[in-house]
Amino acid sequence: MLYLTRKMGETIVINDTIEVTVVEVRGRSVKLGFVFPPEASVLRKEIHEKIKRENIEAARAGEALAELDFKPENLAGSAKDPAASGSKD
Repeated sequence: MLYLTRKMGETIVINDTIEVTVVEVRGRSVKLGFVFPPEASVLRKEIHEKIKRENIEAARAGEALAELDFKPENLAGSAKDPAASGSKD
């Protein structure tokens, strides 16, 4: 991790496209201002981690779904299912 010391109003530049400016320091809180290209994604870490967890869960659910057998003869309501044809033997 890189540590930098900046005073209020000072800016750092990342990859020539992102600027981070110290806007305000109040007690133990620091307010930062960001300038970045529209294609950049900027999220608080806890939000990023939540999205990442949800994406992993969705991928696992998709893998489980892909393992299911969706052949027509195995589905309820198929033509071979007597309940689906309305037949009352």
